[in-house]
Amino acid sequence: MTDYARPDVLVDTDWVADHLTDPNVRLVESNEDLLLYDAGHIPGAIKIDWVADLNDPLTRDYLDKERFEALLSAKGISNDTTLVFYGDKNNWWACYAFWVFKLFGHKDARIMNGGRAKWIAEGRELTRGAPMYLASAYTAPPRNDTQIRVFQHQVRDLLDQPGIVLVDVRSPQEYSGERLHMPEYPQEGAMRGGHIPRAVNIPWAQAVCEDGTFKSRAELEALYGGKAITGDKDIIAYCRIGERSSHTWFVLTYLLGYKNVRNYDGSWTEWGNMVGVPIER
Repeated sequence: MTDYARPDVLVDTDWVADHLTDPNVRLVESNEDLLLYDAGHIPGAIKIDWVADLNDPLTRDYLDKERFEALLSAKGISNDTTLVFYGDKNNWWACYAFWVFKLFGHKDARIMNGGRAKWIAEGRELTRGAPMYLASAYTAPPRNDTQIRVFQHQVRDLLDQPGIVLVDVRSPQEYSGERLHMPEYPQEGAMRGGHIPRAVNIPWAQAVCEDGTFKSRAELEALYGGKAITGDKDIIAYCRIGERSSHTWFVLTYLLGYKNVRNYDGSWTEWGNMVGVPIER
């Protein structure tokens, strides 16, 4: 892991095992399958439900400053707590939670390389008991929607700009327009299939190995550089609702060190349902 641009943002399972009782470290499990945490999780880990905890219940947006502060305070997280995110699906949802926490500027956030599957494959301890932590007094700045996030109108304005590249991290079938939605998420489809003009297709999971750990820096540079996704570009990643693309955002930003990477979390459920926006097939 030392070859990555920011190796400090990744920890391995040994590191986590050594810090299970460290009061300055808090493990955060975030899964696509919301039942997994209750079935067994790393001792001391708290659960972050990406729907109930991170999303506004009425608008298609995230928590505001006040509710984010209340969430973290209730979980006993302080501003100087080291947060280690992990989860199922090759840390797909862990990276999504990581990205949302970065919208609020939490400084010390990391990902456990290999996620939940690697921890279990190594025969490490799981527990069903939910930990109890004393409430804290977390303070956060207003959500920063400019540096690592991009909106539909901004994407549309940037389509003809040189130096802008879009990465569609969905499956080839979604990218081509053959599939309007993923079968397991019928409520998150779109009226039209295809992709945003100029976008290249690099499915998010190509960035990980069979055991769920991230590929080497050299392999990642070959994967993205082979399609002209390089650090000198202004990069926008998108998928269906912004969760898979947050994984790619993490890879490009922290493992490869690219400076200008943003996540379009409106993604295809927004773009594919908008009136008058261009698509390609």
